[in-house]
Amino acid sequence: MRSYAHPRQCALARNEDTMHDALTALAHSGAAAPTPTPTVDPVLVTPGPWGFVVIALLAVAVIALVWDMMRRIRRGRVRADINAELDAEEQAAAATRATDTDDENADAGSSDDDPSAPRPPGR
Repeated sequence: MRSYAHPRQCALARNEDTMHDALTALAHSGAAAPTPTPTVDPVLVTPGPWGFVVIALLAVAVIALVWDMMRRIRRGRVRADINAELDAEEQAAAATRATDTDDENADAGSSDDDPSAPRPPGR
């Protein structure tokens, strides 16, 4: 036995020893743990054929929704690509018109025969 300076420590040590002995005796006793008895009939708890039908319909609905979502996403991407192409063509046409307008303005400002000839007023 250990020697303790305080009486309370001595009481705690005795309590630990008796608890250890009790747990050791319980572990070595070989008493089987009680098995719980089922209170619910397992046949009544299974989903049955209606449960299968509901889950199958739910799976079909989810597959249909995913299919529709993918179709809509694909359609939106194609539309965005077409809009981008149309915008690029429109910008190219606007740039060509602006270049043609600049060329016409440059041509209108110069004289046909003599570049050193004076320009008429207003031009």
